[in-house]
Amino acid sequence: MAQVLLIRPGATIYDEQNRVQGVLDIPLSDEGRARVSRLAEELAETPDAETITALYCGPGESVLKSAEIIGRALGLRPRRIDELRNLDHGLWQGLQVEEIRRRNTRLFRQWMEDPRTICPPQGETIEDALDRVKAAFKPLIRRHQDGELIGLVVGEPLARLVSCFLRKTSRFQLDEQLPCCGCERIDVPADLLASGFS
Repeated sequence: MAQVLLIRPGATIYDEQNRVQGVLDIPLSDEGRARVSRLAEELAETPDAETITALYCGPGESVLKSAEIIGRALGLRPRRIDELRNLDHGLWQGLQVEEIRRRNTRLFRQWMEDPRTICPPQGETIEDALDRVKAAFKPLIRRHQDGELIGLVVGEPLARLVSCFLRKTSRFQLDEQLPCCGCERIDVPADLLASGFS
């Protein structure tokens, strides 16, 4: 059974303004960079630091920079996996969450409670993003199946989808304020790829 340390990148100016970032390439803010540096120092001082065998990340400037800072602290070179790019929110990208709520209250509520039933205009469905996540994890799980701990830096909300997939939890829900710069350790079920994800 592999283990994953799922790490959220530091905040961008869009996160601080509560804007939908999606796949827009926004750099870390000063505060985001400082928090990632603190997280990297904290991780380097834990027992996990010596057991993490590899560090992977999605694309995007804030994710890559966060992975580089964490990788330096852990003595690992991050490897980029393009399939782990963030969820594409189409025309909603760049808008503040409050703007989307004002424009269509009912649709916004449904997006928060059950995002699988909504596709942002010219965006990507949760199912399409989940297919990318599954494709990315097939080689990773095979490569690290002997109980290895791997680090994975992924932006929100894709990080939440990755967490649900790895935990085999079908309920995927968004929050108006997505978390930045944190981590969670996940034991990956041995039968994850065989059993799928409903």
